[in-house]
Amino acid sequence: MNIAIGCDEAGLALKATIKDHLSSSGHECVDYGCFENEVVDYPDVAYKVAKEVQAEKFERAILICGTGLGVAITANKVKGVRAAVCHDTYSAERARKSNNAQILTFGARVIGPELAKTIVDAWMESEFQGGNSTRKVEKIGTYEETEFDS
Repeated sequence: MNIAIGCDEAGLALKATIKDHLSSSGHECVDYGCFENEVVDYPDVAYKVAKEVQAEKFERAILICGTGLGVAITANKVKGVRAAVCHDTYSAERARKSNNAQILTFGARVIGPELAKTIVDAWMESEFQGGNSTRKVEKIGTYEETEFDS
């Protein structure tokens, strides 16, 4: 599977670890930055990645910042995108199975690389279960405002 991935400078080292981990599992990562240890505004990277998911260029994406919160908030501003902050495997699994989250976010200052890999694995191995959750996920879409590009 092709996966979009992005981060700010706080997530740079963890992003490299996750890219290697996904590659070793046969996935290809398309990297949206940041690429060097320079100050980057996480909303810029998160928005780019979320727009790619919205355009259905990727089924899934991973965003990393210091806490995972800022990139999730930004990604969730894009209509049709569901991003979930997950710092444990159960949340990652439920983000997919119950909420059909296309974007996984986490914080490099919150979790270490080994836990991040297990979270990514749990999320990647999970699929949307539909059922009663379908109605709820569809309802989320009814609450979205019209998006205007500037």
